[in-house]
Amino acid sequence: MAFVSETVIDHHIDRLETTPGAYEAALSQMEKEQPVLLAYFFSENFDLFTHDERDYLQYLALVIWSAAREVCGAKPPVNEDQISEAEDRNWEILEAARSHIFRERVGVFFENAPQEDLLAFAEDALLDDEDDPLVSKEGREALFVTLKSVVDLLT
Repeated sequence: MAFVSETVIDHHIDRLETTPGAYEAALSQMEKEQPVLLAYFFSENFDLFTHDERDYLQYLALVIWSAAREVCGAKPPVNEDQISEAEDRNWEILEAARSHIFRERVGVFFENAPQEDLLAFAEDALLDDEDDPLVSKEGREALFVTLKSVVDLLT
């Protein structure tokens, strides 16, 4: 398995944020290659999240998809069953964690993780920004499980 490094992730963040039209082009390409996965982010599963949280999830997933695509190549389209299985597996792991502190709870995912940098990207992106939090404390774990599942499906 090819490793998606922090350098690759940072490159894709920079490209999506600074290159005119890059975000829209990447989103369009993701829709062509992974239509079910992209549609999933707009499903009723995410209705309890704020609009900003859903937009942020889409952005983070797009970064993961584009970085993973560069390193691992385009993957066959995932289906609803694969998404559900990945999420169920990750929820089971998270629910077994004993801590109530987010960073400690998700730490279990880093043990022998083949894509540690992608997981660290997701974790860091969901930690509180005290001045302007994008993600509620209630939404962090669910968004992390979703992003971890995206990593699992695309790498």
